[in-house]
Amino acid sequence: MKPLPHQYNVHLTGGPSGYARLSTPGVPDLRAAAPSDYDGPGDAWSPEHLLLAALQTCFLLTFRAIARVSKVEFAALELAASGTVDRQEGITRFTEIVLRPRLTVPAGADRDRALRALEKSEKACLVSASLSTPIRLEPEIKEG
Repeated sequence: MKPLPHQYNVHLTGGPSGYARLSTPGVPDLRAAAPSDYDGPGDAWSPEHLLLAALQTCFLLTFRAIARVSKVEFAALELAASGTVDRQEGITRFTEIVLRPRLTVPAGADRDRALRALEKSEKACLVSASLSTPIRLEPEIKEG
């Protein structure tokens, strides 16, 4: 890892309506728009979806590092995320995020160690640590 601090830059281009384009050097552009709940087209990445996707990606990358250090072998991690947006104290915000990791481990694996690695990953993930929204973890561990 490069020494901290790290700097990240994203560029957005958009007009008075329609889609926005998100870009950063060396990465494919993303098309973004309001979700259908906010009268958007519903066929592009929304800020709400991008926040959940950032959390999921960060969780996976953090889990890979923690699993390696903790000697937790796994074959796959599937991660469903759902976020609830509501009005609280006059502010519309995410009021809860639920992460449902489904971890596939080899037969005979230490399931308790794998569970601890999942729990530690949620706490250590840069994105989850940066959010004030409560995050609930509902893990499932299966052999395969």
